[in-house]
Amino acid sequence: MRNITFENITDTVIKSTENTSDRRLQEILTVLITKLHEFSKEVNLSHSEWEAAMGFLLRTGDISDEARNEFVLLSDLFGLSSLVDVISSHRAPEASERSVLGPFYRPGAAFLEIGGDLIKENEGQHVVFQGVVRNTSGEPLEGAMIDCWQNATNGFYENMDPTQPDMNLRCRMLTNSNGQYRFSTIKPTPYQVPDDGTGGEYMRATDRNCWRPAHLHVRVSAPGYEELVTEIFNEADAYIDSDATFGVRESLTISYDRPATGAEKEINAHLKEPFTMADFDFRLKSL
Repeated sequence: MRNITFENITDTVIKSTENTSDRRLQEILTVLITKLHEFSKEVNLSHSEWEAAMGFLLRTGDISDEARNEFVLLSDLFGLSSLVDVISSHRAPEASERSVLGPFYRPGAAFLEIGGDLIKENEGQHVVFQGVVRNTSGEPLEGAMIDCWQNATNGFYENMDPTQPDMNLRCRMLTNSNGQYRFSTIKPTPYQVPDDGTGGEYMRATDRNCWRPAHLHVRVSAPGYEELVTEIFNEADAYIDSDATFGVRESLTISYDRPATGAEKEINAHLKEPFTMADFDFRLKSL
């Protein structure tokens, strides 16, 4: 390696990975190194620009912690998270589309019985989310687990807001023999992604807004099926066509405002009227 030149440096770096035991890792590294070097040559990257990029990454790490992952946020804002989801959905077009996990997920939410309530002391408009989990053949899946999380009316998720109770507006639920799930909650609200870190630096530099349209996050899993990570969006939201993280899909956009039928009012008699209904069925792809 004593004769590194402009012409041979990329091939030399790639050759240094030849002993990588994981073939898939070597494939990814080869393409990554190639593209990074091509990018640097194409834009004629300067020392000061490279140092600025390294400082940007350092600040990203400094602001990240157990509750906040700024790298995930940047991946969202660059559209990379959404691209990975689109690639996965493209491989399984018969299943429900995927959308971004986001940086606010927490594992271990409490289980709710079907028909359970997440509203508790939260302010906001009441809504019942309900639907069926099916396989791609349309058969309902009993015992599928739905893991849901959302923000409060102030726009914050509980792990970013010390005024909210621990695990507020989060739950897990197992579907019944008909594959059904149902729970009452408040309508999620649009919110701005955090702009006090490197994500905000990027958005200001590109003159973009930081708003996300209102949505419910969902992870759906069942034995023998691929886990689905997705979001369910309110079609009436003002930011539905300008999502900062590129997560909106037409198939994931629904009404949060369907009036409840008489039968639905009876089965949700614990709720004070008015409340509305939101209906969404999930389809899982088998492994």
